[in-house]
Amino acid sequence: MPQPILALDRDALLRLETSLTQEWLQTDGLGGAASSTVLLCPTRRYHALLLTPRPGSARRYAWLSRYDETLLVQGRELPLSMARYRGVWAPHGHQALESFELTPFPRWTWLWGGVRIEREVLVPAGEACVLVRWCVSGAGAPVKLRLRPLLPFREADALSVENMALDGRVERLALGGGDGISCRPYAELPRISIVASNPAPWTTDAAWYRGLEYAVDLQRGYDGHEDQFSPGFFEMKLTDGADVVVQANLDAPLPDPRGRFEREARRQRAQLQSKRPGVRGALEMTADAFLYRSESGRAGVIAGWPWFLEWGRDTNIALPGLLTARDRNAELGDALAGQVPFLKNGLLPNVFAATPGMSHYDSVDASLWFARAVRLHERAGTPTREIVRRFLPALLEIATCYRDGTGLGVRGDEDGLLVAGAATLNATWMDARILSVPVTPRHGAPVEIEALWYFLLAYVEHLSDAAGRPNDVRAWRAHRERAGRAFLERFWMPKEERLADVWRPEEVDRALRPNQVIAAALEWSPLSRAQRAGVARSAADVLLGPRGLRTLDPRDRAYLGRYAGNEHERDRAYHQGTAWPWLLGNFVEAWLRGVGDEPTDRTYLRGVLDGLEPHLAEAGLLHMSEVFDGDAPHAPGGCFAQAWSTGEILRAYALLDPAH
Repeated sequence: MPQPILALDRDALLRLETSLTQEWLQTDGLGGAASSTVLLCPTRRYHALLLTPRPGSARRYAWLSRYDETLLVQGRELPLSMARYRGVWAPHGHQALESFELTPFPRWTWLWGGVRIEREVLVPAGEACVLVRWCVSGAGAPVKLRLRPLLPFREADALSVENMALDGRVERLALGGGDGISCRPYAELPRISIVASNPAPWTTDAAWYRGLEYAVDLQRGYDGHEDQFSPGFFEMKLTDGADVVVQANLDAPLPDPRGRFEREARRQRAQLQSKRPGVRGALEMTADAFLYRSESGRAGVIAGWPWFLEWGRDTNIALPGLLTARDRNAELGDALAGQVPFLKNGLLPNVFAATPGMSHYDSVDASLWFARAVRLHERAGTPTREIVRRFLPALLEIATCYRDGTGLGVRGDEDGLLVAGAATLNATWMDARILSVPVTPRHGAPVEIEALWYFLLAYVEHLSDAAGRPNDVRAWRAHRERAGRAFLERFWMPKEERLADVWRPEEVDRALRPNQVIAAALEWSPLSRAQRAGVARSAADVLLGPRGLRTLDPRDRAYLGRYAGNEHERDRAYHQGTAWPWLLGNFVEAWLRGVGDEPTDRTYLRGVLDGLEPHLAEAGLLHMSEVFDGDAPHAPGGCFAQAWSTGEILRAYALLDPAH
């Protein structure tokens, strides 16, 4: 048995104020997952053992929340489960917990006198199912394990309530020496099958578990109570040292639960053999949690767990770090090529669905980040002739449509830069809205959009040259040079040695924000090296915190240093001071391109990244959260595992240590 990569002892687990904020995640590579707290006590509606897309849709559903588990030993009922019901904890299985470990999948150990119980949860890669294994030792005589499956059967974002429409009928299954059940609570949803590797007598005993309470949902200002249905319970006998594996999946049961568990356990443990230490090693090991394939087989990225789906902007920012930084450049090319059919008048979706017609096109920069991802794919070793063949037509479509005008108010202006958005439409990444009004208005010419536009113009010029199209080279070069002159005239602030944030003819927003760092980081930029250095130093001096770059200067009157409260309160702070770790990738690159890449610079930048290590055991275990408070103690918020946080930090490490 390999050493765990993370372990929490009894004392840590019984500190509920922290253990109920520590969350584990197992994903299937198909858009589904299992996740919960380290106590397996749900604190969010998203916590479930079987959470997968509904067949025919990208939207995830919670099918199996958990099992209510009880060990029966010599006439005593020993609870293993823990939950909260409208202010009451019941049962109290956590009181006997001895440890929680990631091995790398989660494993729990209880001790009741001399009786030792272990539970392990596994989600096999490429299969929409969940496997849970229990093992008992030290009991002397045989014991019984009673398992009640709780079946919410609703969208992941919703909540279930007791209702008369539910069909509680159960079909008994007998498969290969084990037992199981199949049921279909609602006719419009698929059937669930739950089977055990051992004989597992079933008792039909329909019950509603009423008033389950989700503390995190309540803290975030949402309804946090629901009812969950259980059709009955298994009660299986376990001899000393024996185990049982219980598998849940949709539709017909998959064969051989124990064999499936053992194969997946070996696969996941093999990952530990090459794991490097620290932040980089942890994120390399968990990066696959964001990679998935849709029902059609297209490769994509889940933007964040537990609630995001595939977002175009996040995908194209995250992909290079998730793949090329882990020596998987060929996969990056396939993932980028899979987006090309979704281009619509030069725009890529901000939220991908099964088809372009079902997708949402409300991001001005998804296509621009796509161009950067293609260039990083090329720089990682892909021949330029292959890039020309595979991606130049798409990049030319983006450049031409943006120049001539497309959706979201995007169009080229008289100086060769872009205009985008409107007073009521913020199409940049700082897109929080309250009652349809942007919290951080950035319509007009936002600095990172103009920098990415300049980058795209330079790239199509470069690829046109490689393709032997001299007329196109001259045309795109002229446009790039004109845009570069306008960029410096509009945005560069020589006294402050940094960039303004947004330019509009009637006003210039000179707020100090991290968007300028993107302009200083890009390979092709209008900025000189000295100007890049000024931008990087201004960010380091004012915006950089221990968990990322703040979205606004703390000295600004509009700064909000806490990301907390209800939805409106959080949205007010989302881009008005909240710190984002994904920006560290651009910060590291801007520093290397501007300030310097001497050993002292690299040591400083590694220190910035390595300083994230305490967070790996703070929220999503071995994951990087979406955001943090701008103010101390910099509490995490948003998704507990975010794709672009992971991808850009991995890319930053690769920039600092490209040979490893």
